Amino acid sequence: MPEIKTALISVYDKTGLVEFAGKLTELGVKIISTGGTSKKLKDNNIEHIQVEDITKFPEVMGGRVKTLHPNVFMGILARRDSDDHAGTLKEYELSGIDLVVVNLYPFLDTINKPGITLDEAVEQIDIGGVALLRAAGKNYKDVAAITSPGDYDGFIEELQGNNCSISVERSMKLSADVFSLTSSYDSYIAEYMRTQAEYGTELPVRFNLEFERVQQLRYGENPHQKAAYYKKSGVDLPYEQLHGKELSYNNLIDIDSAIVLPGTFEEPAVAIIKHTNPCGVALGENLVTAYERALSTDPVSAFGGIIGCNRKLDMATAEKISKMFVEVVVAPDFEEDAFELLAKKKNLRLIKLKDKGTGTHDPYVMRSVVGGFLLQDLDIKLPNRDEYKVVTTRQPEEEEWKAMLFGWNVIKYVKSNAILYCNDKQTIGIGTGQMSRVDSAEIAVMKAGKAGLDLKGTSMISDAFFPFRDGIDAAAENGITSVIQPGGSIRDEEVIQAAEEHKIAMVFTGTRHFRH
Repeated sequence: MPEIKTALISVYDKTGLVEFAGKLTELGVKIISTGGTSKKLKDNNIEHIQVEDITKFPEVMGGRVKTLHPNVFMGILARRDSDDHAGTLKEYELSGIDLVVVNLYPFLDTINKPGITLDEAVEQIDIGGVALLRAAGKNYKDVAAITSPGDYDGFIEELQGNNCSISVERSMKLSADVFSLTSSYDSYIAEYMRTQAEYGTELPVRFNLEFERVQQLRYGENPHQKAAYYKKSGVDLPYEQLHGKELSYNNLIDIDSAIVLPGTFEEPAVAIIKHTNPCGVALGENLVTAYERALSTDPVSAFGGIIGCNRKLDMATAEKISKMFVEVVVAPDFEEDAFELLAKKKNLRLIKLKDKGTGTHDPYVMRSVVGGFLLQDLDIKLPNRDEYKVVTTRQPEEEEWKAMLFGWNVIKYVKSNAILYCNDKQTIGIGTGQMSRVDSAEIAVMKAGKAGLDLKGTSMISDAFFPFRDGIDAAAENGITSVIQPGGSIRDEEVIQAAEEHKIAMVFTGTRHFRH
């Protein structure tokens, strides 16, 4: 590339600015600057000129307009191999701008602050900065663009070793960074403005989000599949890994439920996840009791599972966990001695949540399909007894209500068709992912039997309606006393009649919780 002789610097994030500008000056680069950036340079005795010296026009409208001027953009967009462009610059007594250093107003940080108004957010929509970067990115063969302080050191090193020039390859990479940044920046603005416009339940016509790779994974679901982990640009992960070997593709999928499911409960709660399904979920007066109850649901399936907690992991619980093989433990924090005990297992991944165990999610669920992807709202609806209807003569007793509400919260995280049996503190048997709802019910009974748990007096939870009465008849044979389900079958009366005959209390929620 041509030698860099002139740089335009206008940055919001002034990290490393003084050192970077000082080294440019040492290399003989002339600096043009604006507003707060100029003040920072002036305060540190770094020689530069104001952008007004180029535009012959002052900053106006509180800084909304300062670089948006032909004298600036001609200097950036002029092709150095074009006699016509060179003639235009000469005609207007302008020189080229060879380096543009800009980072943008922090729009995403602004809208994530509590209590931010629409007007405050709008003021953080960068106009001039985006335009400057796009112009430099377009003319990457002649103009370099830097969007992040993290690029300063490498850029200076290359200038120092190459007569104040950089390779076209580096400039092209920086150009890609420009358009990646401006694309994600605009997508966040579009998403925010759409929500502010109160579209209600309407999903966006266009859905453009920027994701950046966090980790290249060893492989995907199976060793022959390539995989990587990406996060939404500008958004921190909701956890940090404190110990253990690298997380796998399958670990990351299971961690999703291990974070969110326990976090939906106020009481101490533990969920043990295996192959995306909970194999045991329980509440307790303390974490160790909740863990013991969750484990008792299906101790065989819990082997090699992922444990999620909604409380700081204490020593008593850590001692219990240390006695079995698990892949991952997720908790809001770890007591020091508990961490030291579990960290003796070098491969065990220990994950600390950053948001006290409630989970951090985008408002949507995305899923790839042939030719595109599907988008839907999260299924985050919590149980609400006041919205439900008792459809049998026998009213549920208070303990039955507690059991049904507990189970109704858990079943959202069980693959359909899903049936589970529970009391008010723990799951007793879970049947998942069967083509027939009766098969799921039978598997749940079988699981309870293998674990030595008694189904008598428990509640039956179904993620969707019962198409026939056979599921209720089977439940009655196993001592179930209450059932909660969405209702909505053409045979609801037949199903209700079965419950009446067996003196089972039945509740309709009117809400389905399929999970595919």
